[in-house]
Order: sequence, then C-alpha cells, then structure tokens
Amino acid sequence: MLVTVARDGTLLDRRRVELVDEDLPKLPHHSEGQGLPLDEAVELVERVRVSAERHAVLALDAVTAAVPRILGVALRQRQPLPATIAERLKDYRAQNVADWVMYRTALASAAEARGWAVHWYDAQRVLGVENLDARFLQMRKAVGPPWNQDHKLAMAAAIVAGT
Repeated sequence: MLVTVARDGTLLDRRRVELVDEDLPKLPHHSEGQGLPLDEAVELVERVRVSAERHAVLALDAVTAAVPRILGVALRQRQPLPATIAERLKDYRAQNVADWVMYRTALASAAEARGWAVHWYDAQRVLGVENLDARFLQMRKAVGPPWNQDHKLAMAAAIVAGT
C-alpha cells in the first residue's frame, strides 16, 4: 500500500501496488522456496527480487505522475537478516520476514534513485503519535473503504516523515 500525504497530513493519493509479476510467488523465502532444492530456491528468490525492483520503479513512476512533488518515503523498519539468500531460506525467523524486507528494500532503492529521502519508521512509535485515531476516523469518512490497519499505519508514517 502506498499512501501519499501533504506536510499537513492531507491525503493526496493512495494505491495498492503489486511488486511481483503475476507468474511469480509473493513469498519465495517463506513458502514456495521451502519445497525446492536450495539452488532452485535461491534462483527463485532472485527472480522475485528483480521483479520487485522493477515493479517498485513502476509504482513510484505512477505515484509521481499523480503527485508531482514528492520529497520522500516512509517505510517500516527492516529486521536484520542473514547475509545470503541461502542462509535466509534455512533460518526460520528469517523465512518469516525476508520477503517483506526484500519488498521494502526495493521501494527504498527506487525512491533513493529519484533522490527522495527514505525515512525508516518503527511501527510502535508511529502508532504512539497523539490524535491519530481522530485523524484516521476523519480520513476514513472522507475517502471511504478500503481503510484498514495497513492504510492507517502507512498514513501515520507519511505524516511523521513529513514533519
């Protein structure tokens, strides 16, 4: 989910983006890669990573077309992972977060390539910002569904990054 807000918190754009080609799995570390021989699983993760990087560029192109002046992005902090794909595929904790780290990294790289600032946020701190519940309720009424926890968190991070 990409949410774009002005410095004052006004919603400018929101969109759901897919960062993986339709013929590729979304969770190669966690699911599909687990049933393959290690070399095939590593190759699968690499194909998904390349797809994610390409789709991240396309997604930010689309946002830029809708909202021409973007200063930065806010992304949820990445958890530390083992250095190699093979190690991530073997480590249970890493299997559970590596795909999301890969997607956030792709978006961060695409943003940095545009010269945008990348703000990494801690979800617990973002949710602790005062008066977000009222802002979320107001925004939900204004834009209508869908409006779920991911939307709220992305909006909160964008507000914090813009301050």
